Amino acid sequence: MEIKIERAKTLKTKPDQNHLGFGQYFTDHMFIMDWDKDVGWHDARIVPYGPIAMDPATMVLHYAQETFEGLKAYRNPQGQILLFRPEMNARRMINSNKRICMAELPEDMFVEAVEALVKYEQDWIPTAPDTSLYIRPFMYASQPGVGVHPANSYRFIIILSPVGAYYPEGVNPVKIWVEDEYVRAVKGGTGFTKCGGNYAASIAAQVKAEQNGYTQVLWLDGVHRRYVEEVGTMNVMFLINDTVVTAALEGSVLPGVTRDSIIHILKDMGYKVEERDLSIDELMEAGRTGQLKEAWGTGTAAVISPIGELCYKGEKITIHDFKTGPLTQKLYDTLTGIQWGRLEDPYHWTKVIK
Repeated sequence: MEIKIERAKTLKTKPDQNHLGFGQYFTDHMFIMDWDKDVGWHDARIVPYGPIAMDPATMVLHYAQETFEGLKAYRNPQGQILLFRPEMNARRMINSNKRICMAELPEDMFVEAVEALVKYEQDWIPTAPDTSLYIRPFMYASQPGVGVHPANSYRFIIILSPVGAYYPEGVNPVKIWVEDEYVRAVKGGTGFTKCGGNYAASIAAQVKAEQNGYTQVLWLDGVHRRYVEEVGTMNVMFLINDTVVTAALEGSVLPGVTRDSIIHILKDMGYKVEERDLSIDELMEAGRTGQLKEAWGTGTAAVISPIGELCYKGEKITIHDFKTGPLTQKLYDTLTGIQWGRLEDPYHWTKVIK
């Protein structure tokens, strides 16, 4: 692509790398590209980070045609810039956009845009332990007009944010509330996409969990309120005896990049992995009898988040004495070791930005 560059007149002061939090600071520039029905993708540009001018009738504000992605850039010990499996995020955005009836951004253009902006803003990549540059590509219907139909124009934007740990607890167990009233998604819906509506629908349950003293929500399926699907905004896995069980990808569960990576690593470690329906009754019984050895969520933001307690209909199950289990810790160390370039990458997942 031909990418035009407009440099910001005033550059921001970099934040303290030891107190970044998550999603609180943003870099000096952002990437923008537009799509119109008659022209296709055009006008790729890197411009100063700032507000987006928008007509009050812009269709995304009324009908929520919007998708997004999340990935990270890292500095390895040699100072190189690494991306982790960006092509998977590109493919997932294509699938999300198909479902939402939005323009599809080709995989190579997605990756090129990410690389161009990260390279331009490379001074923002933090180097303190366990920090990275979070990359947020998103797309929305930019056509003004009121009427429910696919828009004729879309805007693709990438913003960057230096980040630390997603959860303040870090890689420490969290308490999870099993939600049996609200649902996140159903098969045939948009559960497998990364669209804002999925996350908006999850907030009520999140608030409910926090009011009861829990960090996140364990989602059950939307039809039977019986089968385990996701935890908060993450995929979830359970070590039951010597088998790792996770929900199958059947339309209501997000196909996580971290999920896929962890499954590869688990199988190479010799673990049996089952992608299947897991009822909350089976899970709680495994907890009562000690068969539930460990549990964790997987996602780009937090990577691995250990689960120390489940609460379902007033019954509480403690997992691994509310301590991070050895397998959970090993998975975290292995995956982050590959992502930060501290360990060999036998899967060729990392991509060096030159």
